[in-house]
Amino acid sequence: MRKISEKFFRRYIVNGAIIFMFAILFSLTYIGGVSAVFSSNEYSPYYYGNREKNNVSVMINIYMGTEYIDSILNTLNEYNAKATFFVGGCWVVKNSEVVQKIIDNGHEIGNHGYFHKDHKMLSLEKNKSEMELTHKVVKELFDYDIKLFAPPSGSFGQNTLKVAQSMGYKTIMWTKDTIDWRDQDENVLYQRAINKPKGGDLILMHPTLSTSKILGKVLAFYQKEGYNLTTVYENIL
Repeated sequence: MRKISEKFFRRYIVNGAIIFMFAILFSLTYIGGVSAVFSSNEYSPYYYGNREKNNVSVMINIYMGTEYIDSILNTLNEYNAKATFFVGGCWVVKNSEVVQKIIDNGHEIGNHGYFHKDHKMLSLEKNKSEMELTHKVVKELFDYDIKLFAPPSGSFGQNTLKVAQSMGYKTIMWTKDTIDWRDQDENVLYQRAINKPKGGDLILMHPTLSTSKILGKVLAFYQKEGYNLTTVYENIL
């Protein structure tokens, strides 16, 4: 009788422990503790690069305008800095000589879609069309293989990420957004670009007049702080 009781007691303890563990697992799943394991997306974008290295990247997203790009390129050359230019396909077709100049200066070209669509709202096929059109245009005009994709306005969905992955792309967001397409106050833009610097930072800019004026100051700040100004691809390695 005593053996039966001990056997029953051990079974009761083991079963109770199992039930308790499942209860914890279930609760964590719904409060977020383990939800990342079971519901995390297979694909995800980069919001920063390798935090273990002292690399920082300036990324210039372009869909319109060329008048300030020469100034930006001259400033980058002055500080021996490399940047990544995410280009819209329709802009490339109209400004191929400018893109060639960017490449000739040793900078990286990234894919920014073709018509500046809201990629989060696009089907898998439409996402693919936007990315492939730009990729083909850049490949045919410059024999250049793009490796990165930055969704216009930072809008993406799982279809976007799946297509990018299938094309061998890394999807890139940003760490610091200067919002220079909207704001023109040079001091505000500068502070946004340098606030709480860390290795791996990705700094989003556009080819605006204000950005062309503050870029040298931004580059000087990061170099003084001991950071290397690299392309985005090199940064995320």
